[in-house]
Amino acid sequence: MTEPLKSDRPWVLTIAGFDPSAGAGVLADSRTFADFGCAPLAVVTSITFQNQDRVIGCAHQDAATVRAQLLPLVRDRRLASLKTGMLPTSEVVLEVARSIREFNLGPLVVDPVIRSTSGYQLIDDKALTALRQNLLSEARVVTPNIAEAEALAGISIKDEASMHRAAELIRKAGAQAVLVKGGHLAVGSEAIDVLNDNGEITVFRSEWISGGGFHGTGCVLSAAIAAGLAQGSNLKSAVQQAKHFISAAIRTYRT
Repeated sequence: MTEPLKSDRPWVLTIAGFDPSAGAGVLADSRTFADFGCAPLAVVTSITFQNQDRVIGCAHQDAATVRAQLLPLVRDRRLASLKTGMLPTSEVVLEVARSIREFNLGPLVVDPVIRSTSGYQLIDDKALTALRQNLLSEARVVTPNIAEAEALAGISIKDEASMHRAAELIRKAGAQAVLVKGGHLAVGSEAIDVLNDNGEITVFRSEWISGGGFHGTGCVLSAAIAAGLAQGSNLKSAVQQAKHFISAAIRTYRT
């Protein structure tokens, strides 16, 4: 059933890759938006060739195609929030950043996707530099995992203290807020996420749950945060709600 032009649900946009297995990318994001009571919109930046186990290739969209997808959406719908995921080339990053400024879009959640869970490189080095220099400053929050935070901050992360340091370095690079996700750095039986919001620190501690073969948790978490912001939650509450949501999703998947 086609979504009507006007909706009593807040419109939330994802700009990300297409995963045909639906575990990550725009399909997972759209499903998450709907679960939070939002109306989903999507712009595809790359078509990936993958299943639940691994990525074997990609066909990237160019900047003109990304813009052509975006324009009809932002011209007839008022977005309540948006998120970015896989932005594979510097040209696509620059187009997305330019469009966000041009149409005054936000609040923006940036999930700085670098490689897949199976280890496939999803963006090139020039795109990462463009993201750091041009997109971080547009974000309400950036949500890197440990490896992504290391790449953005330029430091090694081994413990909670270095997570705090990385969050501050990324924030100083232009982001308003940074959530360093510690799911890949379990401390005993505890998972730690560090939120630095304009220098205000919140540490989220929860039981560490093995995700097993469940990929796309970063996509779903960032989408859930974008949906929470669209529904009027403040950032801290949106992150907490998103964490509860993803924990429940992992437990459901494992059972």
